[in-house]
Amino acid sequence: MRVAVISDVHGNAFALRAVLRELWAVSPDLIVNLGDQVEGPADPARAAAMQLDLARAGAVEVRGNNEEKLWPDGRRSPLARAYGAWLETQVNAADLARLAALPLTARALAGAIVACHGTPTSTWDSLLWVWQPEGEDRGFYRARDPRELRALVEPLGAEVVLCGHTHRPGATRVGDTLVVNAGAVSDQVDGDPRARWTLLTRGRTGWSVDFRAVSYDVGAAIRWAEAHSPFGPGVAALLRSGTFERRGA
Repeated sequence: MRVAVISDVHGNAFALRAVLRELWAVSPDLIVNLGDQVEGPADPARAAAMQLDLARAGAVEVRGNNEEKLWPDGRRSPLARAYGAWLETQVNAADLARLAALPLTARALAGAIVACHGTPTSTWDSLLWVWQPEGEDRGFYRARDPRELRALVEPLGAEVVLCGHTHRPGATRVGDTLVVNAGAVSDQVDGDPRARWTLLTRGRTGWSVDFRAVSYDVGAAIRWAEAHSPFGPGVAALLRSGTFERRGA
């Protein structure tokens, strides 16, 4: 049994296309999409269409915090509102409404897998790591207290719990449950601009996890954003460097 996991595409059709080429080559039995599908300026309409095709083919989906920005009054900052106004010119209203209605969590494989974007109770929180503010617009992620993590994971009764949101891959075990934070397709934070996805394999001895990194045409993504959106300079710095600072939502 092979399960392919994508997360945090952020409207980057160029990164997603490269990931899907590699993903399809391994013939997964199931695909899970952990959300934050279209909020980004590198051809979000095409990114939305590709992810809709995955959903129609049976991919399991949950909503991310950026899907919640599609709710009425879901955008808190001027930048978020500017993104929203532009996004509405790119992605049709029906597709945006579909994304806004995605569930907070989902189960797959008869409950063996539980998927969420942040935690099982919030798209804005994160499961393996907790955001530690350091000043008005800076901070860092620290490891979640293991007792808190156990309290969130154990009641789910799952073999695997999947989450995203932090844009950094990682995994740990809570009792017999494998907890996997999937890598982001776009907007990296570790200095490596390659697109990421995660492959889970269930064998005779249980689940194993393989974090994948895929090269893609970063320049083409930047050129598209610069030509078609007002957010070109910011996306160029982010996609080239593979680093960003978390800002207030």
